[in-house]
Parts: sequence; C-alpha cells; structure tokens
Amino acid sequence: MKLSGYFRPTSLDEAFRLVREHPGARWIAGGTDLFGRHRPTVPGGDPAVLISLRRIPELRGIDGDDVIRVGAATPLADLAASPVVRGAFPALAAAARAIGSPQIRSVGTVGGNISNASPCADLAPPLLAAGARVEIRAPGGGRVVALEEFFVGPKQTCLQPGEVITAVLIDRPDAVSREVFLRRGRVRMDLAQVSLAVRLELRGGRCRAVRIAAGAVAPTPRRLVETERLLEGGAPDGARVAAAAEQARCEIAPISDLRASAEYRRRLTGVFLARAIERLTTEDRR
Repeated sequence: MKLSGYFRPTSLDEAFRLVREHPGARWIAGGTDLFGRHRPTVPGGDPAVLISLRRIPELRGIDGDDVIRVGAATPLADLAASPVVRGAFPALAAAARAIGSPQIRSVGTVGGNISNASPCADLAPPLLAAGARVEIRAPGGGRVVALEEFFVGPKQTCLQPGEVITAVLIDRPDAVSREVFLRRGRVRMDLAQVSLAVRLELRGGRCRAVRIAAGAVAPTPRRLVETERLLEGGAPDGARVAAAAEQARCEIAPISDLRASAEYRRRLTGVFLARAIERLTTEDRR
C-alpha cells in the first residue's frame, strides 16, 4: 500500500484546506471499507493522500431533541449503545449491533457505512424507514439531502468532489411509532443476504405512517413505496399482510451471487415483511 501523505486535521476548515492542497486526496474515518476493499491510489496508480476525519469534534456524537443529529464520524459501537438511539430508533440500534465484530464497530463509522453505498449497507434500511437526511459540507457551503436521493447506484452517491458527510439527521418519532429491523446472513459477521426495516403506527387497529426499506435486494438500498401504500390505513389482517408480502417480492430487484440466489432473496423479503408486521402489531411495544 503506497501513501504519499496522511493528515489528521482537527477542524473542517483545515480538512478542506488539505483537500485543496492535495487534489485527489481521499477522506478516511474508520477505514474498514477503504483498506479492506480498495487500493488507496489516485488514477494512474500514484500514491494516495489520505485525510483522516477522526479528530474533528463536530463530526462525532449524538445529540438533539426533536431532530437527532448523529455525527458522521461517530463509531458504530457508540450508535448501538446510545440510550437516545435505542429508545427512539431501536431498528437503527439493532442494525448497528449487526455490523461486523466489536473491533469493527469500534472503528467503523456511521458516515462510512452509508458513504460506501453498498446495496447491503446495514444502516441504510432503518435510516430510510426513519426518513433520515444526510448533512453534507464543502468548502463553499453545505446542503442537506434525503437519504433516498443520496444513493444513486451501486457504490455511487450524490457526493461531489471535495464534499464530506458531516452528519445524519433523523426526526424523533411519535411515541406511538414502532419499528423493527430484520437481517439474514450466511454466517456471523457476513454481509446481509437480505435486510428489512419497517416502521409504523398502530391507531385504532389500522396501520398508519408506514415506511418500509430493504437492503441487499436491489442496486441500492430502497424504500418499498407500493408495499407501504398497500398497508397504509388498513387493518393488518392475514389477507392484507399476505398481499403486502407478495408486493414486496415484486418491488425489489435482487441478483444471484455467492451469498444467495435472487429467488431466495425475493422469498425471504416477503417472509421478513410478514414477520415484521406481526411483531409490530401484536407486541405492546417495540
């Protein structure tokens, strides 16, 4: 591995100055994806420059009241252990606990998990179900993008050169909101074959504010909008849930690979959807 420079700025202004001075430099936080899957070289095979984000205070931590702000460099272990996240977003906490090993979770970050734009990124489904937004900064200013618009293709995001994720923003749900995260992998610490997050409110025996998102079953993590519409406003009876499970199977676009066949992924998505609705509509709480 050839590096021509490694910098550890303590502010975003310093980080952006380093990017200007070193065209083609790459951001790094935990490094679990960068070092595990990529050669950190610039086009042409020249040694790369890495700029670490781990020492920038504003990129770490979980805070907020009505809107919870999760710093992009917050370790996955902190996300999984946070009382705020476990109380308001239990599906997100469960997804964080499912990633890798304790060692990986201690260095891997929230921003890294979504910026890699893997179709099977574990944090993506619960964040999509929660309506999360991505806070992005660049030397000239900042912007906020809905997570649904952030993923544009496999391993592709809407980030422009020089931009960096600074935080993920999530509205705190109503007290009656319920959510669950389901995931299947071949073995422990393997990538997901299928993952699914479901959030809803149960009012008067009917499903309201339904949001469903799936991972590892399409080119990008995605909302299952038509399945949501089928469930919205209806009683979660057997016929409706069965129809929703079938709709979920039709709404995804899985592939066959070394982890699972496309048919298996379709079947398991439907099973997970039915299982999630049963859990959320029969338990007193999450």
